[in-house]
Amino acid sequence: MDSYRKIAISAGVLFIIATGADMLSFLFLGPRDAADYLVAVSANRGLIGTGALLLFIGGAAATGVAISLYPLLRRFNAGLALGSLVFRTFEGVLRFVAVSLGLLLLITLSQQFVDAGAPDSSYFQTLGALLVAGYRWVSNVGALLAFSIGCLLYYIIFYRTQLVPRWLSVWGIVGAILTMASALSVMLGLFEPMSTGQIVMNLPIMPQEMVLAAWLIVKGFNPSAIASLSAKVSEGPD
Repeated sequence: MDSYRKIAISAGVLFIIATGADMLSFLFLGPRDAADYLVAVSANRGLIGTGALLLFIGGAAATGVAISLYPLLRRFNAGLALGSLVFRTFEGVLRFVAVSLGLLLLITLSQQFVDAGAPDSSYFQTLGALLVAGYRWVSNVGALLAFSIGCLLYYIIFYRTQLVPRWLSVWGIVGAILTMASALSVMLGLFEPMSTGQIVMNLPIMPQEMVLAAWLIVKGFNPSAIASLSAKVSEGPD
């Protein structure tokens, strides 16, 4: 198995892990959205902790995608490849911050709230609201912007080089732009974080990444594009 095939398979597997972990996390984060969420989180801290772990895994895999693709993409366009690596690494950092300072601290706060007798009005509610809002802003604006920019940069390389079919690259470019627009819409107050409008704008990129993952694992990169790269390398500078 040549190095390009290994890159394709590793990137495909990481795409699946990143998307799959994110989607699975929603099955465990329901208590966070309950009306009496501090009590619900305290009673279901194991579920929230599992959801947080899945988000950590998804964030690490998302950064891993850019790391795995970088050795190949930099040979086609060093600037765009480096940009994708930087933004997707920044995405992973922001996701780690969001989960650590949002979900995990919310678990601690909820336990203290219950131990205090669940008072009707106190600083617990204020802190809880701040933690939930902070998590949503960092993950649904900051990390989402970093994700969409990073994706857009390597989909542009894919489109230009035809490393993968252009219909798949165009789908990725459109999905990345819509995702970027959804994050900016929340930033500008047009949507609430994780509102129906933002979710709808994020929908196209989710199946696209899974289709791309399957393509990379089964088909790999376009042999013609790889051959063209190899020919340029063998020719050397003029």
